[in-house]
Amino acid sequence: MKKIVSFFIFQLLCGFVIKAQDTTQHVIDGRQNQKNQIEKPYVILISADGFRADFFDLYQASFLNSKKKQGLSAPYMIPSYPTLTFPNHYSIVTGLYPSHHGLVNNRYFDVNSNTEYSMGNKKLVGEGKWYGGTPLWVLAEKQGLLAASYFWVASEADIQGIRPTYFYVYNEVTSIDHRIQAVKDWLSLPEEKRPHLITFYFPEVDHDAHQYGPNDSRVKESVQFVDHSIQKLEEALKPLHLPINYIFVSDHGMKEVDNKNTIGLPKEIDLEVFKVPFGDALLQLYAKDKSKVKSAFEALKKNPDFDTYLINETPKRWHFSSSDDRFNRLGDILLVPKLPRVFNLGKNQTSLGKHGFDNYLPEMRASFLAWGPAFKAGKTIDAFENVHVYPLIANILGLTYDPKSIDGNAKVVK
Repeated sequence: MKKIVSFFIFQLLCGFVIKAQDTTQHVIDGRQNQKNQIEKPYVILISADGFRADFFDLYQASFLNSKKKQGLSAPYMIPSYPTLTFPNHYSIVTGLYPSHHGLVNNRYFDVNSNTEYSMGNKKLVGEGKWYGGTPLWVLAEKQGLLAASYFWVASEADIQGIRPTYFYVYNEVTSIDHRIQAVKDWLSLPEEKRPHLITFYFPEVDHDAHQYGPNDSRVKESVQFVDHSIQKLEEALKPLHLPINYIFVSDHGMKEVDNKNTIGLPKEIDLEVFKVPFGDALLQLYAKDKSKVKSAFEALKKNPDFDTYLINETPKRWHFSSSDDRFNRLGDILLVPKLPRVFNLGKNQTSLGKHGFDNYLPEMRASFLAWGPAFKAGKTIDAFENVHVYPLIANILGLTYDPKSIDGNAKVVK
């Protein structure tokens, strides 16, 4: 509860207007587990936003570290590019790179509909048309296996006309004890009504690492809050004696940047020619007139403050080029600031901690840890890309999918 209150104050200090938030449980009536699904195991997929891979040891996450001895872990997980919250959470649950599932940034321009998507627009966030791929909860529900979500990117949207049977709209006011009790209540339901897939999300580490930088003592407090909360969750569920598998991940890491000597909108960009959604770790330029792209690119690449890419010339490891762009959402030119400087298109000082950068930077490394009956005890595997979590969970739950429809590969973490 302490962390929720601190973020509340942070929002007020930043000048945001906090409106009444939906804290009610949403239930899709008329569903139940098919008989052949009732004996399946359970998976709780937990994300701690911004929980960098080295935070386990750096900030003494004692409970989670103890679970490494009881389960499966990797030194780190490689996030997808760009290393931002919405693209990566959706990559984890679809097994697709952002350019393939369409959620290519926290804010981006969709050329086909002439609309700018923003994670802050609750109406757009709840519309299924923005999300490609088949999220795990949609896969499960289609096969008669109930799913629930206590927050996850896109879980409140009608993707393919389907939402989880039980879900909550994201809010910043519900206490952790209330959330843990809700999960216990779900798993205490009669077996035909009990969800076998549950997603659970923590925002606290990301919030504090953004505001104070990843090296601040308040980030340690956030890490230990998450660590203690997951311990409380497991202890609350033990009396149910269910075969529960816990998978702990994060979406990205965090890096301290120069938030004073920032880069404004480059003078080479003509806003009459290009649409430029807000960004700090990258800027995507969408040309209104394609004939202007080449000359703008030639001018921009002379600017020493950032790297300039035509969208068909980005690094292959990003999977973020014109050949990957299945939804026409990547733009024409990509600008990447030269760290530690970042873009700041607003009038206010930007935060000290940032992410969104090259997914192979050590500071962007995400976390992975799993324990439960499906996992070998004390097993460490090599670092892997986050798109491989999808087939792992699908296989634990016995859900079928077309391997060619995803970028993930079940063999990676088998």
